[in-house]
Amino acid sequence: MPKNEATSVNRRTEIISAAIEVFAENGYYRATTAHVAERASISQPYVFRFFKTKEALLLSALEVAWTRITEAFRQVVAVSSSEQLESDLIRAYEKILEQHKNETLLQMQAQTIQEEAIQEAMRNGYREVRRIVLEAFEKAGMADAKERTMLFLARGMLCNIGMALNMPEIMEV
Repeated sequence: MPKNEATSVNRRTEIISAAIEVFAENGYYRATTAHVAERASISQPYVFRFFKTKEALLLSALEVAWTRITEAFRQVVAVSSSEQLESDLIRAYEKILEQHKNETLLQMQAQTIQEEAIQEAMRNGYREVRRIVLEAFEKAGMADAKERTMLFLARGMLCNIGMALNMPEIMEV
């Protein structure tokens, strides 16, 4: 990769990381691209060089968050035994919550944003996570795989709430 191209990829990644932090802290509607630029230590016009709109920046940030989850789950599915599958998926998600809290907060907020492109990104992310988990549970021969998948996803949402409200007791089993 040529140096200019590598620099652009790195700068784009830095902008997305800054956006995740700013959106998670301030909410999408209160956050501005000026806030993102300040956090990334660049000029606001430079943000628009990579992202035409604030919505495009949010969509890229959501893609990062969903990709992190789906890749982690695919890795678990590839190596876990049927007996350990569910607990390994839970541990993988708990690790994401611990290490990437702002991405989870961003996703939680994005669930309430009514712009169609954002809603579609959220639906697609949930669909893919559900598909990965359901197919893994079915392949593992779990009884009631659909119900177990729904309960797994519901537990994940409860973990999100517990993390956001600093209430670890609601995540205890």
